[in-house]
Amino acid sequence: MKRASGSTLAPATFEALARVRRTLREQATAPAISQPAPKKPKPAEDGAMLFRRAVADATPLPPSNRAGRTHPRPKPVARQRLRDEQQVMVDALADPWDYEAAVSTGEELFFSRPGVPTAAVRKLRRGSWVIKGELDLHGHTGDEARVALAAFLNRCMLEDRRCVRIIHGKGHGSKNRLPVLKNKVRHWLIQREDVLAFCQARSVDGGAGAVIVLLKSSSRQQKQKGTA
Repeated sequence: MKRASGSTLAPATFEALARVRRTLREQATAPAISQPAPKKPKPAEDGAMLFRRAVADATPLPPSNRAGRTHPRPKPVARQRLRDEQQVMVDALADPWDYEAAVSTGEELFFSRPGVPTAAVRKLRRGSWVIKGELDLHGHTGDEARVALAAFLNRCMLEDRRCVRIIHGKGHGSKNRLPVLKNKVRHWLIQREDVLAFCQARSVDGGAGAVIVLLKSSSRQQKQKGTA
């Protein structure tokens, strides 16, 4: 077979060209394949959302119906100390006063409750008892001295101090230089049932400005209450 151009092609060549033409035609008429759209990044989850998701299965506790505490809890107070303070206040309410006893001078301070052994009183006068405590009432008013004395004796009974010294002064700084506080102390001590005896201190222990007091044994008193 001859072409106008004068060139001659083999039949196989025409078949190859025909196949290429068909392929191009099929590609031109074939529908375009859609490409998937790119995925958008997920927004980051905040902390509150993550927390709610984590505790979704938790069961809330019932309300306690209690107000929030805004002040620290006060420290506990010993009951015995409260009783002692109440006793001090009771002792400080009544203060009968003997004016004649207050102005009397030159009298030795001495008292012994009935039933106290003579040997115990003799030891007290000689200073044979060991002094276990001391209270100085210098600078106190009458009311202050009474409260301080009651508190001191209560504490001595709790601690089983049998013999104590109370310094009341000689009254040189008081009005008319009278031993007012000295006589008040004597009157207060006589009213106390736990006071067995008292006497003026020796010169080495304060002389006329102090008094030595013998108290009941608190341990013996408790044993007596237990057997009663």
